[in-house]
Amino acid sequence: MEHRAKLLDIAAFLDRLERAKGDEGLQDVRVRALKKAIPILTDTSGENQANRAHRVLELLSDHTAEPTPAAHTQSALGADPNTDY
Repeated sequence: MEHRAKLLDIAAFLDRLERAKGDEGLQDVRVRALKKAIPILTDTSGENQANRAHRVLELLSDHTAEPTPAAHTQSALGADPNTDY
């Protein structure tokens, strides 16, 4: 089952981060965003039913209206660095 494999990938990723020396990896904006997104996957309360993908996408999206003057990396981060996750 492909979903099982994806879940195991996330679990292994978090395990590797926790085993690494220091907490630098855990403070990365992408990791903080991922950890904030995980509870959304099991939330079935009220109006939150059946819109998990939308909620995770909104959480990880950059909602700024102005373009960044210069890229700091060659690729997208996958999480908004200006959000407090």
